[in-house]
Amino acid sequence: MRLLRSTDLALRILMRLAVSTDDTPATRKVAADMDVPYTHAAKVVAELQHLGLVDARRGRGGGLALTERGRTASVGAVVRTFEGDDEVVECEGATPCPLRSDCRLRGALRRAQQAFYETLDPITLDQIVADPTGPVLLGISLRPPGAVEDPVS
Repeated sequence: MRLLRSTDLALRILMRLAVSTDDTPATRKVAADMDVPYTHAAKVVAELQHLGLVDARRGRGGGLALTERGRTASVGAVVRTFEGDDEVVECEGATPCPLRSDCRLRGALRRAQQAFYETLDPITLDQIVADPTGPVLLGISLRPPGAVEDPVS
């Protein structure tokens, strides 16, 4: 299973905010840190705010902050929200599969999808940013815009 770009970005934004100490970065800064288009980051941030996981304030003194709900959010719930509950394969639709009535693959894939989410459900955001991930995230967010990692180190 491959995550949508918006799901991946949502998780990375949440992780970035989870390690923010006192700063409240703007969406533009987070987008630059993650090397993604601002418009895409803004849409994801809006959804995270709607879900109550992120507090977003405009203007001077504004920025993004993780809410307590966001800090304790289930990774599985976040992924499920962004991915939706659609089936892995399209058996119906414009060109229905001729095997749909007697196929065992559909059920197997559905069970695999449920197992995927159930594996992520007990994991919280706080858990995925624990050491050693947290310090690495802080290093990324403290890099000046446009800076490139030194490949030698």
